[in-house]
Amino acid sequence: MESIRVLLIGDVVGESGCAIVARHLPALKQKHALDMVILNGENSSNQGRGITPKISQGFYDSGVDVITTGNHIWFRREIYPYLDEQSNLLRPANFPAGAPGVGVTTLSIKGHTVAVINVQGRVFMKELVDCPFRAMDSLLAYLKDKTNMIFVDFHAEATSEKEAFAFYLAGRVSAVVGTHTHVQTADERVLPGGTAYITDLGMVGALNSMLGMQKEAIIQNFLTQIPVKFTVDSNPPYVLSGVIVEVDTQTGKAIKVERLRLVDEQPLGI
Repeated sequence: MESIRVLLIGDVVGESGCAIVARHLPALKQKHALDMVILNGENSSNQGRGITPKISQGFYDSGVDVITTGNHIWFRREIYPYLDEQSNLLRPANFPAGAPGVGVTTLSIKGHTVAVINVQGRVFMKELVDCPFRAMDSLLAYLKDKTNMIFVDFHAEATSEKEAFAFYLAGRVSAVVGTHTHVQTADERVLPGGTAYITDLGMVGALNSMLGMQKEAIIQNFLTQIPVKFTVDSNPPYVLSGVIVEVDTQTGKAIKVERLRLVDEQPLGI
């Protein structure tokens, strides 16, 4: 049996998150014999929202194959034309027609076609996106004659929506991983039908932060209800979290999924 091993990394937050990816990803690829890396980069700019062409290229240089995003993809306007140029930087596929970029891409891994899909949820999300369930039906029809190895980043808030989405797709895709909430969950498993699943991959950034942001101002916001500015936390220790999924190249079914959580105590000097 031939298989591929794919690392899926949670939301990368700010400059420190980018630096941690650059510091550790090459060694992780070698240590875990990875064939492919998918990373969510929607929070990777210095402000903790959005992504730029320069940051995208940095991820590719570190060994990332596909970058997924979410609702913050539109925060940096310089990314709009780049989305139309670079098919391996995805925005959620269920945004209205006319939005820059695409939500699905295919690439060759070990001589096999592999697809990556990015979709956004609707529960507790303010964006008026199309139904992610029906969007997936259309995308799977498009991919039917192309590949059975399909990885899905579902960028969503509610656990219930993520679980329902995964069970809806069980046996139809290789993996469904949740992003957006930045807290890694402990429910990784292979669903009936051979679909790997985790509710949320977690994040890459400052470990003792609030979702990658400095906690002091956010706590004051809870105490006073006065709006505050969120600032990326760049203090160590740092965390890099995600999952490694192994998939049978013939069937497209997941063989196993394991959580990855790396903690780095060393300062970055940024």
